Amino acid sequence: MPLMPTPSPQRSPLLRRALVVAILLAVTASAVVWADAAGAGGAWQEMLDRVDRFLAGPLPDRSVDHLAIVTPEPTARPTATPPVVPSSVPPATPAPTAERVAVDVQVDRDPAGHFAHEIRNTWCSPAGVEITLAILGVARASDELQREIAGRIHEWESWTDSHNGGWGPSAMVQALAAYGAPGYQVRAYETRAAALGAAAVAIATTEEPAVLLAWRGAHTWVMTGYRADADPRLFPDATIAGAYIQDPWFPTVSSIWGASDPPGTFQDGAEMIRNFLPWKRPEGRYPGRDGRFIVLIPTHRQATGP
Repeated sequence: MPLMPTPSPQRSPLLRRALVVAILLAVTASAVVWADAAGAGGAWQEMLDRVDRFLAGPLPDRSVDHLAIVTPEPTARPTATPPVVPSSVPPATPAPTAERVAVDVQVDRDPAGHFAHEIRNTWCSPAGVEITLAILGVARASDELQREIAGRIHEWESWTDSHNGGWGPSAMVQALAAYGAPGYQVRAYETRAAALGAAAVAIATTEEPAVLLAWRGAHTWVMTGYRADADPRLFPDATIAGAYIQDPWFPTVSSIWGASDPPGTFQDGAEMIRNFLPWKRPEGRYPGRDGRFIVLIPTHRQATGP
């Protein structure tokens, strides 16, 4: 009578994943090393990030912060015309007309001191969160803080927020709240002008930075101020000429987007058109975001700053 083969022990899902990862690493290692030597310096780290997401398992489909889709509102200049009243009532004294003068607003008094370079080329979001916290005075920028924030992504990640795993705008809002800066909201605007106008009003009102999702949603810019031909809080039709930006990509040079700029650089209208583009991600559809300009808006003043 032939001997029955001894059943092999059942492998755990984690072990099976580890075996698959080992095979993938063996197959792709030589190609990655070649790519690094050819100048794609982040290729190896990007693959390790993918492996980490693979081992973490399927993305949770947690509920995320409600996305506020903002449609343009009719613009109107402040007026001194008094309301129509019955002839028997003496007319009220007209309110003084607001003076339309150019403004230059900055809420970051120490751009270099608050700046944080993204340690990995996929960490613009935790670096942007870190910069925002430093400007607000609730944390000090450091490599240790950025690594800590990046390491907590599994607490906030969601397929709805980021189909390819990792950081989306809702995760950034939750990270800000976790580190002492609640009150930010994700908003989507139909036009660049509306997005920049809303960000400018919020910055002037709260004296806190906004966060722009640049490069079609692939990158994080912290907007710390703006220039405009009038105060956007008084003149809804004010033209925003550009924005002061903290770009965590600095001093790295992108093969697609070019050289980044030092902390606190004023990005004029042409640069905003080139970099601040409507959301469009290759990993799939995002209802409410696709084709719109995404901003993390501060909704109330919550810190005094350093």
